[in-house]
Amino acid sequence: MDEGAEPNEVQIRDLQSFMETEQQKAVIQAAINKLTETCFDKCVNKPGAKLDSYEASCISNCAGRYLDSSVFVVSRMMQKRGQGQ
Repeated sequence: MDEGAEPNEVQIRDLQSFMETEQQKAVIQAAINKLTETCFDKCVNKPGAKLDSYEASCISNCAGRYLDSSVFVVSRMMQKRGQGQ
């Protein structure tokens, strides 16, 4: 693209698509960080070289519940959104 030239429709759509993808990546990364922090704080009392069996099980259960809850919340939001239209 030349300096000072206006972007065409294809370039604008490509940029919008790129920005949406990057925003989705950021949201997913934030959710993963929150999941990691929440479950680590709940399950690991004394960080060591590796997780013991209780910690590993606790983290697995915590992550499963967190993901189940997230899916439930998103589903409910989509239902509410659909009812509002």
